[in-house]
Amino acid sequence: MSSIPPLASLAVPPPVTEAMARAHQLYWRTNLVLISVLMLIGFVTSFGIPLMATRLADVRFAGFPLPFYFGAQGAILVYVALIVVYIVLMQLADARLQRALAVLPADAAVKPGP
Repeated sequence: MSSIPPLASLAVPPPVTEAMARAHQLYWRTNLVLISVLMLIGFVTSFGIPLMATRLADVRFAGFPLPFYFGAQGAILVYVALIVVYIVLMQLADARLQRALAVLPADAAVKPGP
């Protein structure tokens, strides 16, 4: 016997208003832009600094040459900072989405879910 349920028994998504759809679209666009920027910073930290190590050898940070500092501990601090920034900014985006959904009028035009 097949374990796949018939199409009629699949859950139907709830109706979605235009304002709700816009709020979710803005939320995910914010998420994607934030991830892209943070990953770019991580890429530069991981590959940019080591590739430019010979040119940056004269730059000193905390008494050490910059490439050595980043190899020893600076990159780890950047990665931790990226995680913290992502958490804080996504909590703000979550709160903004919750506020947007809370103020939606109850009689707004409803379109079927995706």
